[in-house]
Amino acid sequence: MPSLLSNRLTKRVLRPAFTLVEQRLERATNALQADVDALHHEVADLRRQSYGLGLLLDHAGRDAHRMPTSTQLDMLVREVSTVTGATDDHARRDLTIAYRTVVALEALGVGRIAGSTSDVCGKLATVPLMPPPNEDVLEIGTRHGLFATALLRMLHRAGAEPRLTIVDPLTGADPLTGVDPLVREDVVRANLALCGSRSGAQARIRQGASGDPDVRGAVSDRRYGVVVIAGDPSVQGVLADLEWAEELSAEGAVVVLDGHGDDARPGVAEALAKHLANGTRLTLAGQVARTAFLRAG
Repeated sequence: MPSLLSNRLTKRVLRPAFTLVEQRLERATNALQADVDALHHEVADLRRQSYGLGLLLDHAGRDAHRMPTSTQLDMLVREVSTVTGATDDHARRDLTIAYRTVVALEALGVGRIAGSTSDVCGKLATVPLMPPPNEDVLEIGTRHGLFATALLRMLHRAGAEPRLTIVDPLTGADPLTGVDPLVREDVVRANLALCGSRSGAQARIRQGASGDPDVRGAVSDRRYGVVVIAGDPSVQGVLADLEWAEELSAEGAVVVLDGHGDDARPGVAEALAKHLANGTRLTLAGQVARTAFLRAG
């Protein structure tokens, strides 16, 4: 028996319906093709933008890339708020400013800022929000000086005019990588000039190990409102720096211990635990990313 659809009468009756279906399919196909073409153009634009953004923010020339996720920023906001008591909005604003500062200085400076984006921005936002009791800042271990430059700018934004003292051997050797030809005083000075104020130009740099008696004598002429410990990450090295920081800290000073919670530097957490267990005027305020923050009593 022949198919009903092959019948001439049936074809004639159903032709308007077939025509309507064909027209609708054609319109849908054309619309779909237009959407696909538009999507191809958008993807091409995104690839061009992503390439340019990658040149600015990827890991080349840095310890890590500078492309945080919204989840990472949300976590930082919570941690900074917990340590400082600032509102989430205030913490988020300062973290955003810190991020822009890091990107700008690494683009213009010589060398790089050590650490992940979360860790670096967490330090820069937290210190001014604690806040320090005076404007004297001691950094033990500076690498290329870019973090110190960023911290000066963040403290300026908070209304302070910081006075910076740096202690570092500046011998071209980094405690983590072993060798870095850019760890020199001229590089540090060049980067501090990016601060754009007399805080950078008038910074004191004392070349030598933090345990050197001559170095200690040269910088022990004041009590510091901020002490950043980012030198020798061994247990003994961190213990010695914590003891020294305790001596030099003003009442209410902020002590920043870099590398706490970093699996690559287990000696930092071990040293802090030992120091806190032995009786100290330092109390742990909390942790942001891989940095511990302490207050001097």
